[in-house]
Amino acid sequence: MKVATINFSGNNGKTTLAEHVFAARMPGALQLTIETINAGNEDIEKVRGKDFGQMMEAVMLADQAIVDVGASNVEDTMKLMKQYSGSHEEFDYFVVPAVKESKQLEDTLATIQALSSLGVPPKKIRVVFNKVEVDDDVESDFYPLFAMHQAKKNFTLNPSAVVYSSDIYKQLRALKKNIPDLLEDPTDWRKKLKEAANEEEKITAVKMISLKRLAVSARENLDDVFKALTAK
Repeated sequence: MKVATINFSGNNGKTTLAEHVFAARMPGALQLTIETINAGNEDIEKVRGKDFGQMMEAVMLADQAIVDVGASNVEDTMKLMKQYSGSHEEFDYFVVPAVKESKQLEDTLATIQALSSLGVPPKKIRVVFNKVEVDDDVESDFYPLFAMHQAKKNFTLNPSAVVYSSDIYKQLRALKKNIPDLLEDPTDWRKKLKEAANEEEKITAVKMISLKRLAVSARENLDDVFKALTAK
């Protein structure tokens, strides 16, 4: 499977999706980031927009690939996909993250329209609702997306593709870890808490216990999102 996360707008969770939804469930996949600013994860190879041709060759050679298109490079990437006619066919899915803020939502609609104009078929353009609170009404908060889907049918909309807000993502960035890292950590943090020699060790143990709890619910949520986004 080969996927690209893309949106004209920033701060909507493209990188979080690439890392935590796809990379965690596509072991060994080639990971590329097209970005010139807001560099992000240092372990992922970064590609400048002008290197698009080489990037596409790498994607074609890979069995699995995850390409995170940074907001500052989306416009250039769209132009290059048009120049390299049919290059979008290398991807199984273009995943467009949406958040409910009006400006980002407008950019999400524009991203979908731009992909559609390139000839990307509706079944390959997948929207994911991101940073959603558990008591949010998705259909109401993201009404423009539902209206566009009803009118144009030029993308795939699955109301169950919802990533819920969680403190875990920010904390994982600070720790430079991912959800599997936390869940596979064999450390008995409850034992560490009981044996802590000082307040700092206690705080660390408590923090890790809380993070593991968050990781369990986040993994379940992201498992559901992955299934929803890749459903045929």
